[in-house]
Amino acid sequence: MITKIYKPSSPLKYFIDHFFYYTDYNPNHHVECFLPDGEVQLIFDLTDTSNYIYDNDTLEPIQLCRKVWLSGFRTKPISIPSGQNSEMLIVQFKKGKAFSFLQPPMQQLMNLVVDAELVMNPAILSIREQLQDISDPNQKCQVLEMQLLKIYQNQLHENPFVNFAVSTILASPNQCSIKMISDKAGYSQKHIIKMFKEQVGVTPKTFLRVVRFQKAIQQIEMQNHVDWSAVAYDGGYYDQSHFIADFKHFSGFSPTQYIKQRGEFINYIPLNVD
Repeated sequence: MITKIYKPSSPLKYFIDHFFYYTDYNPNHHVECFLPDGEVQLIFDLTDTSNYIYDNDTLEPIQLCRKVWLSGFRTKPISIPSGQNSEMLIVQFKKGKAFSFLQPPMQQLMNLVVDAELVMNPAILSIREQLQDISDPNQKCQVLEMQLLKIYQNQLHENPFVNFAVSTILASPNQCSIKMISDKAGYSQKHIIKMFKEQVGVTPKTFLRVVRFQKAIQQIEMQNHVDWSAVAYDGGYYDQSHFIADFKHFSGFSPTQYIKQRGEFINYIPLNVD
């Protein structure tokens, strides 16, 4: 497997966490379950093959994805190709920072995967054509950075309040509340909800729940023998039953099922192993 992680420079670095390129990945499964992680991604498929989104229960194809697509904020798992015989370049936006690149409000893209040219500047497709003509992964990333900056540099705007609210939730999801954020920022909770939906894609409460879920996932991955009571407590859950209910809601698995079925990469669960 060939991989490359590339960090863009200013000003894109304030909106994009990294680019991730990979090719020559050949796992022994075809489909995997991708768990909600609070991220929004732009995916460039550099092959000419077709990819599909699958039904979570039957694993039957339900949506065709080709060329470049945008994956919105997720509150439920999604079944996707495992990456066999793929060549992908993925733009990983910073949490709450993708809205400057998109035309519709973020909440309209919740749990959706859409053709990128429908929600972004159509020039995004010409970027893909340029990337296909380049063999070196690092150069691909440099060209992508240059072209994104060329298209979007005049519309890269941050919202200081959303930045504050997102960073506060990420820093202390087990101690944070929307009322606390509202009191510190001086905005009404109604106004906070409106801004979050437009620019993050979900309500602050839902964002907080996904962050807590991800904190639990991270903690599980670091432990050989999981202390479930500690995971629930550290994540800010009222009790273990609350934790288990949220875990099933966001993953489709119980915590113990997740432990048995998880794969080599965090948040990706193999579904049909050969």
